[in-house]
Amino acid sequence: MYDAVIIGSGPNGLSAGCYLARQGLRVLILEAHAEIGGGTRTAELTLPGYRHDVCSAVHPFGYLSPYFQELQLERYGLEWVFPRASVAHPLDGQDAVMLHKSVAETAAGLGTDERAYRKLLQPLAEHVDWLMEDALGPLGIPEHPLFLARFGMRAALPATLFSKLAFRGERARALFAGCTAHSVLPFDKFFTTALGLTFLASGHAVDWPVARGGSRAISGAMQRCFEEAGGEIRLNTRVEQFSQLPPARSYVFDTNPHQLSAIAGDELPGTYRRRLEKFVYGPGVFKIDYALDGPIPWTDPRCRDASTVHLGGTFAEIAAAEKRVWQGKHAERPYVLLAQQSEFDGTRAPAGKHTCWAYCHVPNGSTVDQRETIERQIERFAPGFRDRILARSSMNAPAFEQYNPNYVGGAVTGGAADITQLFTRPVTRIDPYSTPNPKIFICSASSPPGGGVHGMNGYHAARSVVRTLA
Repeated sequence: MYDAVIIGSGPNGLSAGCYLARQGLRVLILEAHAEIGGGTRTAELTLPGYRHDVCSAVHPFGYLSPYFQELQLERYGLEWVFPRASVAHPLDGQDAVMLHKSVAETAAGLGTDERAYRKLLQPLAEHVDWLMEDALGPLGIPEHPLFLARFGMRAALPATLFSKLAFRGERARALFAGCTAHSVLPFDKFFTTALGLTFLASGHAVDWPVARGGSRAISGAMQRCFEEAGGEIRLNTRVEQFSQLPPARSYVFDTNPHQLSAIAGDELPGTYRRRLEKFVYGPGVFKIDYALDGPIPWTDPRCRDASTVHLGGTFAEIAAAEKRVWQGKHAERPYVLLAQQSEFDGTRAPAGKHTCWAYCHVPNGSTVDQRETIERQIERFAPGFRDRILARSSMNAPAFEQYNPNYVGGAVTGGAADITQLFTRPVTRIDPYSTPNPKIFICSASSPPGGGVHGMNGYHAARSVVRTLA
């Protein structure tokens, strides 16, 4: 009999597996796909020799993750590649706004908001480790309560209000908007400021890195760590009913709440399953991968210094686009998140060639082709981009769910993180990783602290398992 069976081998399933196996427990991971990794897979989606990250691409929280640091994944072959800047945010008719590791250098490009930005971000930059420990922890008593309280007073505000109170100029507001839009929430919701500030602070702790060779290098390192500790993985093993699972003392689901409900069935009370089935996933994404004949011809060449480029213009433009998507509509000028990994990782494309990864937010389950819309936004800040395209591969929201069932309707963040689910995902419980059945747990991005490749959901869930088995 196994001590733990984990369903799903995304970063959180692997993280849970590493923790449990290192405790000397007998652990099995079951994966429906032919390859481990969930959101950390890499494939030749366009042309031979062009490596594209299928989902996650740039990993500041992976590098800063307290548990990934504890695992020392570099010992298992993971190599981080750092750009010259974390973010470039182009604006019409002016230089791009750049997020550099240096607070002073970033602030210097913000005009009238230079002093305000330094005063706001310097304390966060000096204590990013504290911020990560508390932001990536489960709901409970924070490790640094006074620091988090000072941060939380501002972070709880809607981004629309905070931007007006904190900044006077459009450049700082635009940079803040691009980071806030990672929340996939309209900016008038409470706590949207929290994610915007957290992303800004992370850029002052580390230049947002990519994994050499592709994001699958992260899951590959975790697999080696897990197997070194005695863990076992079975691929091509789809689980649809609880009766298919081998005997174990505990079961950990790296799945969405609907899957947990469907698979566990009568192993969970009907009232709890109904609560799982009410979980809200939020908007999806439409993504395009490009094989390019050369680097992206940005109007401001400094954009090539950044691993991530936020396209969408001003704060008002991005806020309007995100609000429209939340309302179930498509934005005519969407916020586009673009990654250019090959600028820093030569393994991604043949010599002299490049790759590009770009997506926009769309209504959940949307089948609308957004290729023209996305390319129009790229061309807006990089005229001649289309002339560099050798091949493209796109995925709409349903294709994302087919690729990974955790991405319900194309929602790649594990579910909406608005105030109704930010602290109660997937349902309200003192231990959010537990269920009414003491043998069943959830560790996916639908549990705290939410989406992202940092493994903290799996780490916290595994600690909950160990407490139960003790």
